[in-house]
Amino acid sequence: MISAIVPARNEEANIARVVESLDSQPQVREIIVVNDQSSDRTAEILAGLAARVAKLQVIDISALPAGWVGKNFAAATGAEAAIGDWLLFVDADTQLLAGAAWQALADADEHAAALVSYSPEQVMETLAEEILIPFVYTRLAERFSFERVNDPALPDAAANGQFLMIRRDAYDAIGGHEAVRARVLEDVALARLVKASGRNIFFGPGQGIARTRMYRTFGALWQGWTKNLYELMGGTAGSFAREILETFPWLEIVLVICWLRLGGIPVILILAMAIVLVGSHLRYARELRRNRYPLSIIQFYMPASLLYACVLTASAWKHARGKVAWKGRRYPAGTR
Repeated sequence: MISAIVPARNEEANIARVVESLDSQPQVREIIVVNDQSSDRTAEILAGLAARVAKLQVIDISALPAGWVGKNFAAATGAEAAIGDWLLFVDADTQLLAGAAWQALADADEHAAALVSYSPEQVMETLAEEILIPFVYTRLAERFSFERVNDPALPDAAANGQFLMIRRDAYDAIGGHEAVRARVLEDVALARLVKASGRNIFFGPGQGIARTRMYRTFGALWQGWTKNLYELMGGTAGSFAREILETFPWLEIVLVICWLRLGGIPVILILAMAIVLVGSHLRYARELRRNRYPLSIIQFYMPASLLYACVLTASAWKHARGKVAWKGRRYPAGTR
């Protein structure tokens, strides 16, 4: 059986959707929502859900122990209460689609995997989301190749905490969330422990399996990505420099500056700008297609590359200062 575990802190906008989507999965036998000191209507909504969802169990956390990230302690608390052979950790902003749990079990069986994770479809309803999120995920796809992660012969490991299912015996063997209790990037850390223990991972795209909308405001979008993007992209000064060099539109900006400084529009400059812009947009189109985003997103390439550079730089700055903030708490910046 599968025990689904949902850490929840101030999730009044999402909690009913995730619980109902889990309840619709026949393979999910229990749903454990760990209410992490929510100050909004999360507890009230959960009380109403508990009256009609037989699978649902709600656990309230009264305090966060020192040295723990809140999500990790909530996940560990839920895992301790769970009785399933598989533990399915799902973020509160994620909705499982029909057949998701069955597919995860099938993929675990086919690939002899102790951990199965998907990168869910990203729901984008604002301009800022459409600009930044596809760009971020195309870069993540470059860094965390599904093929390399799924190859038992390679050390590459990754997972997405929005949908992460792990066999109970493997979870206990690697020390569970306690082993990564201080890590903001706990999903990748868990995947690395699983791979290092000699167990297989299956990590794949989540189209048709799950969807999520992570951030509803620009402020949340900024805080969410700046807390972990630097670490996701390598977490070192060298990896940061390489990422900025590869993604920042240096040549495009230089050409625009030359255009403005010259005061005219030489034909050679127009041709150079056209070649550079077409080339960069075609590369982005290829990545969008590969990651199953609509090609219409290509129109945001320039603002996306600039905003991405700003977010990555802010994330690097926060890590250099040693602290990141999330949902009203401050944590030590993660290390690899």
